[in-house]
Amino acid sequence: MPIPPITAARGARSDGLEARKRLLLAALRLFAERGFAKTSTREIAQAAGANLAAISYYFGDKAGLYAACFSEPMGGNAGDLVALYDAPGLEVGEALRRFLSSYVEPLKRGEIVRQCMRLHMREMLEPTSQWAKEFERDIKGPHAALVRILCRHLDVKPDDDIHRLALAITGLALQLFVANDFVLAVRPSLMRRAQDIDLWAQRLAQYAVALVEAEAKRRAPASSPPAATRIRRTRARTTTA
Repeated sequence: MPIPPITAARGARSDGLEARKRLLLAALRLFAERGFAKTSTREIAQAAGANLAAISYYFGDKAGLYAACFSEPMGGNAGDLVALYDAPGLEVGEALRRFLSSYVEPLKRGEIVRQCMRLHMREMLEPTSQWAKEFERDIKGPHAALVRILCRHLDVKPDDDIHRLALAITGLALQLFVANDFVLAVRPSLMRRAQDIDLWAQRLAQYAVALVEAEAKRRAPASSPPAATRIRRTRARTTTA
């Protein structure tokens, strides 16, 4: 049997990837608008201009397609990026810069991210088994990593205030997703280009270091001098960036 030309094989793979992408984006929009239970696979296939059997081929079933809508349009699972910023040798400023940069990177995808946020909100209001998976992989893991970073640099054990600080730092980035429409209405230039998102990451890292410094000062009587000094040095470097 003759071997098909390479160009034909590549074309087939390209067509397959395009069909899968159309299904994913159509499902994202419909799931975000109607929720999991009220969206049929037939409607998704029709909206994507694809064969119904393609959903089984690419995603296994409706639940598999729903799960893919939570991670793929945002660029992957947040939990997979923990190693990027949770390294013992990183200074707090660099660790926070990497954490916040990875957090806001999906904002460069524009309308797709807004649809993802609508889907996440709907999932919280009408939870399926997907919510528990998302919490364990994309929320609990990164939060635990951020707590480790803060404990390492403040030289303390995890307590309620460390968790408050971690949630406050995460909230700096999270509000750009939750209040995305508001930010665009008030000041569209803040999110117009990819470099605007990069600037957000830089500024948020500076704000986060200031929060860490405030916590270090609050704990000063119980903190070792080297830890407080390290925070001050890091803030000086980030503010000059």
